[in-house]
Amino acid sequence: MKKKPFLNFWQIWNLTFGFLGIQFGFALQNANSSRILQTYGADVEHLSLFWLAAPLTGMIIQPIIGHYSDKTWCRLGRRRPFFLVGAILTTIALVLMPNADLFLSPGTAHAILSPVLIGAGMLMIMDASINVTMEPFRALVGDMLPDEQHTKGFSIQTFLIGVGAVVGSLLPSIMNNFFGLSNTAAPGEVPDNVKVAFYVGAAILFSSVMWTIVKTKEYSPEELAAFSEKETTSEVKKKNGFLEILHDIRHMPKVMVQLGMCQFFSWFALFSMWVYTTPALAQHVYGVTDPASAQYAVAADKVGELFSVYNFVAMLFALMLIPIAKGIGRKATHAVCLLLGGGGLITMYLFTNPDLMFASMIGIGIAWASILAMPYAILSDSLPPAKMGTYMGIFNFFITIPQIVNGVIHGWIVNHVYNGQPIYALLTGGCFLILAAVSVTLIKEKSKVKA
Repeated sequence: MKKKPFLNFWQIWNLTFGFLGIQFGFALQNANSSRILQTYGADVEHLSLFWLAAPLTGMIIQPIIGHYSDKTWCRLGRRRPFFLVGAILTTIALVLMPNADLFLSPGTAHAILSPVLIGAGMLMIMDASINVTMEPFRALVGDMLPDEQHTKGFSIQTFLIGVGAVVGSLLPSIMNNFFGLSNTAAPGEVPDNVKVAFYVGAAILFSSVMWTIVKTKEYSPEELAAFSEKETTSEVKKKNGFLEILHDIRHMPKVMVQLGMCQFFSWFALFSMWVYTTPALAQHVYGVTDPASAQYAVAADKVGELFSVYNFVAMLFALMLIPIAKGIGRKATHAVCLLLGGGGLITMYLFTNPDLMFASMIGIGIAWASILAMPYAILSDSLPPAKMGTYMGIFNFFITIPQIVNGVIHGWIVNHVYNGQPIYALLTGGCFLILAAVSVTLIKEKSKVKA
């Protein structure tokens, strides 16, 4: 059996570079979707329900895309056709998201439900498109790298995610502070600084994904078969696609199940942060709830700056994960990082000065770096190469299910238990990250795959 050759730094950089652009899309979505939906008329209680569009589409699309990317072989390769299609669709979605009001007739332009539903629909389309692009990138790292380089590959990918997220989160503030675009608009309309930020993000996303498509050459089916004694691609093709996905779900590797609880607590916390930070900061620090007010715009831009800090920390810390994990192990590394993230979210509840919250972002950024790298590094060692995309897609269940649970119950909790104060959702998220750290003890990782 042949062994996959080690790739140098720049080869790994090229095959993961597209994630920089993907994260531009995610950063703009995470920092601005609540703001946009509230602009269109959504209230705080219903925000989490509209955000369900993202995990629902991810849960459906990622296993399907993963499965069929495992089976696809054409002139572009195995994963790259999905990169191209996803990049085109995501670029279009990013342009349309802040312009949902243009799809309304004049008589309904300020109705509560119509713009909100259209905005939520745009959010679903955008997230579905991003998922088409993103899932094969996870699998590509497993395809191209030997087991010994998985931590390095996912860490470099996380570094690029951090770069994209930092700049993407800051784009609205950059457009306001350096280019003079307004951060306020008439009720029911998205400010110009947000719109242009989405346009710029769309261009960067498409360009970076194209870089990976052009610069990376995938292994042929014959080469991949030579690297593994497990089921070959030709054998897999003989099975019914839907039944095979169900079979793979029932027979998923044990380590995937063990990672599931940690992922549940982690992504429940992250979803709370993304949905509620803007309204929480606006109310808790600035004392406003009206999304059309000038102070709310200040709070929303501040959230973009805060998010850029945690992503900047994640970007820097991602490369530190490699020696740390080598020294103390991936499980211990992940547990410590999650504890720091939990502390960061809890301090956001304790602070009433937004400048102090930049310190909170340090712990959150460290946790985010680990969440994006360690689970995948642990998991990829245990996956059969012919099903890398399928299982990476199935693993997404452990990311989407906690977000769906959060979206269904947390809006009601914020309104009826937290008395309409979303800052408590961030406190809850901090506690969940601590639970995630404790659950890491359940994981029994394999140091090496039997290929």
